[in-house]
Amino acid sequence: MERLNHIKSKIYSWDHLQRQLAIWRFKDKKIVFSNGCFDVLHLGHVEYLAKARELGDLLIVGLNSDDSVRRLKGAHRPVNKEVARAVLLAALSFVDAVVVFDTDTPYELIKLVQPDILVKGKDYEGKEIVGSDIVKTHGGHVETIELTRGYSTSHTIELAQKVHI
Repeated sequence: MERLNHIKSKIYSWDHLQRQLAIWRFKDKKIVFSNGCFDVLHLGHVEYLAKARELGDLLIVGLNSDDSVRRLKGAHRPVNKEVARAVLLAALSFVDAVVVFDTDTPYELIKLVQPDILVKGKDYEGKEIVGSDIVKTHGGHVETIELTRGYSTSHTIELAQKVHI
């Protein structure tokens, strides 16, 4: 149970994260932030988050709540509940913190975190990235990371549905 407790300790409430951020900032840690639904965790997610973590000392992942996923993706989603999604993300050795947000965008969470680097997939290149204004105002920057071809949650769900038909 010790390992599971360690994994679960990486799932933060907003208040707890705020206190932890003060410690990390005091230690002059370079904080990387990314976010998503991470509904069906797959190789593309793992590679993306591993690459994001390499950009700094710590990786904080903002996770859409179940209600937020439903608003964004439809009534049939999420496939996995937020508690399960949070534990799976926290189990990744290169993820330092997971925090759930209930809004449609992570803007308020990014305001709280004030990351040095904001990361999104290359599919966001050329688009307005939520929170980029906050990050740039504080001297940080935005990075886009190449996504792993052939992996997406929507594609995985489609394939699973075809198998069950």
